[in-house]
Amino acid sequence: MMLYPAMSTLNKYVENRYLLVNVVARRARQIAEKADVEGTPLSEKPVTSAINEVAEGKLSTANIDTTIVK
Repeated sequence: MMLYPAMSTLNKYVENRYLLVNVVARRARQIAEKADVEGTPLSEKPVTSAINEVAEGKLSTANIDTTIVK
């Protein structure tokens, strides 16, 4: 099975793979909560969106927002 984006790309922004899982999971929850509150449908799964944000350099351990919308 091939992972896209490649793990080497993701590791440029989050060095530790276990920390990467936490960052992606937290951001995915934020994306899902925001869509639920606003009532907007998502074009892709929240985890996919979060992984793509890391791969594009928009999300890293330095700039992750730790709050979750409720």
